[in-house]
Amino acid sequence: MKISVDRDVLLAQLQTVSRVASTRSAIQALSGVQIAATAPTCELRATDMDVSLRVPLEAEVAREGVLVLPARLLLDVVRSLPAPAVSLELRAAEQDVELVSGNATFHIRTLRTEDFPPFPEADPDTAVTLPAEVFVSTALKVAGSASRDETRPVLTGILVSAADHELRMVATDSYRLSVKETKLEAALPTAFEVNVPARALQELARVATHAKDEEVRVSVRQNQVLFEVGRVILSSRLIDGQFPNYRQLLPEEFEHELRVPGAELSDVVRRISLLAQKNAPLRLAFQPGELTVSAQTPDVGEALESLPVAFQGEPLEIGFNPEFLRAGLEAIEDGDVLLKLISPLRPGLIEAADESGFLYLIMPIRLNV
Repeated sequence: MKISVDRDVLLAQLQTVSRVASTRSAIQALSGVQIAATAPTCELRATDMDVSLRVPLEAEVAREGVLVLPARLLLDVVRSLPAPAVSLELRAAEQDVELVSGNATFHIRTLRTEDFPPFPEADPDTAVTLPAEVFVSTALKVAGSASRDETRPVLTGILVSAADHELRMVATDSYRLSVKETKLEAALPTAFEVNVPARALQELARVATHAKDEEVRVSVRQNQVLFEVGRVILSSRLIDGQFPNYRQLLPEEFEHELRVPGAELSDVVRRISLLAQKNAPLRLAFQPGELTVSAQTPDVGEALESLPVAFQGEPLEIGFNPEFLRAGLEAIEDGDVLLKLISPLRPGLIEAADESGFLYLIMPIRLNV
């Protein structure tokens, strides 16, 4: 294999694809980037067996071939190259690649190509096309609520459902629940529901931002899902197991429903959270016409701030994880928010007042008097 490529183009694509390369696998090839040159195109590939990514590389192919190089080392080398033009040539006898840029020459040992797994191919007959911006923005709304606890893998994913004119994504870590429903202008020809690792959708968001393609094509296969954005293909394993029935978690009725300026409440929560350290809760104390947000951490300090709200009835004080509460409020980008509460020991619900289809359910923290 021999190719010539612009350094900055190669660096940009390496930075994208190397994020997916494994850092923990016993199979050395999985820590590498596969370069596949088939005239007139070239492609970079990486995988950790859970998430796989293929990105195009604009290069001049002098000789076709496939090889695997260490991802981190290659990225560091390319980042440091002195000249804008780069050539890579496989030296089969030496089992390395000669990389030349200006007066700099590197010889990098290749990894075993046969250990690098084949990539799945999309099935055009089952592919569903969705607006990329809509798909990505919906995923990013809920991704923060997905669990990071690998002992409960079913909660580390985002439940993605699409049917007719609706796209819905759900994520929960059992302490909070995010639901985002988005209306689609065009009806989908087929429906699907899959539990996709949150990490895969976060990588897709990065890819889609750089690709600037208007559509994402989703193809569901047995135990896998493929996303195509232009010439970029991201594939991911699907998570086995039954995702929780989130509808059963949503209370049917609430005692209090308050409309509050979202930006103002977010600012207050952000400020007061500075004094909620060492797992201290954020306290929300409601009394007629007023909400007081406070926090106290022993040996650190305390803070409180009040703002007017249309609260009526008996005073109510409820505690929340400050990080979780802030994340729910910040997910509503503008306008008023609706706070729906039942009691200090029942979950609260945050909604966008403009009915954007976003719900954020958050479990309370039991407060010590």
